[in-house]
Amino acid sequence: MTLYEFLLLNKQEQFNSIWNLGTFLDTVIEGSFKINVYAIDMFFVEVVYDAQSNKIIENRPFKEGYRLNKYSKNLNNYFMK
Repeated sequence: MTLYEFLLLNKQEQFNSIWNLGTFLDTVIEGSFKINVYAIDMFFVEVVYDAQSNKIIENRPFKEGYRLNKYSKNLNNYFMK
């Protein structure tokens, strides 16, 4: 699946793709938010969970840039095995 194909899906289908195709990589905690990052083929998706409301509030797909930088120190753990 490409990032473009992912973006064409509705939100429910996007979440189904994350759970079925994604590989969990890492978690970052920012205040009351837990952000899990998943890899799907050649792109990544952050899933943002709000602990106060006990809900997943959004997903953020990306390929590169500042979002990837916060995970970059740990990515070798997943791809260099």
